[in-house]
Amino acid sequence: MSSPDTNDADAIRWLSTAEAANRLGITPRTLYRFIDEGQLPAYRFGRVIRLKTVEVDAFIESCRIEPGTLEHLYPDSGAQGA
Repeated sequence: MSSPDTNDADAIRWLSTAEAANRLGITPRTLYRFIDEGQLPAYRFGRVIRLKTVEVDAFIESCRIEPGTLEHLYPDSGAQGA
């Protein structure tokens, strides 16, 4: 028989759409767009939409900007240093 601690560790932690949008720092409308485009998985239980905390956190990590990928935003900075 499993202990209560094991069940807690295996339990899915769900977020409402408002909580997920807040966690991401975006509007609910943008969240729904991400869901509709397939960028972020979501689950419908009747009329309620929920998101898994681990999947929201994985989405956050997938959006991380790698160093050196924003050079197109400051193209003139190289000429000033020369």
